[in-house]
Amino acid sequence: MPDAASTVVNQTRQSDEVLDRFRQGDVDAFEVVFREHQRIVYSWILRIVRDPPTAEDLTVETFWRIYRAHARFDPARGFAPWARRVATRAALDYLRTRRRETELTVETPAVAGPEPGIRAEMRSRIAQAMARLPAPLRVAALLALIEEQPHRQIADALGISVAAVKVRVFRAMRFLRKDLERQGIRP
Repeated sequence: MPDAASTVVNQTRQSDEVLDRFRQGDVDAFEVVFREHQRIVYSWILRIVRDPPTAEDLTVETFWRIYRAHARFDPARGFAPWARRVATRAALDYLRTRRRETELTVETPAVAGPEPGIRAEMRSRIAQAMARLPAPLRVAALLALIEEQPHRQIADALGISVAAVKVRVFRAMRFLRKDLERQGIRP
């Protein structure tokens, strides 16, 4: 009876073989990779675009991009970080091209106030200010501040350094603060 360590080694070998076949353009291997990573890619995109139907569409777009770029995949760097980077680019492309009037749904903490209408107005203004952020700043801010993702994971997904993530989050916060102050809201 095989022990746990040999089972893990066998699974790793099988996974490496599938990734090698995928890199060579094997459609069956691509299907295996798709089934294994679809949920993770969808969840990542959903964190960025905050809309399930859009996240579904972008997941398909991401895997189409992955399939077309199979020869550029480097198995030594791992599939998940590469897929997250491709998914982030697809989401950023979407955010850049969608119309400005589309409101971004951002869950913000309830603001203490005497009336629910005032809190709803405050959330709405914050969501509008987030929607006005440039896409690279918005994605970094959403992932760091709303989703509380580690800076390293965000950096890998965006293909930038951890320091660049911190700068983008800082700039996003500064932009949001100025935008809200222009609206008469003191953050």
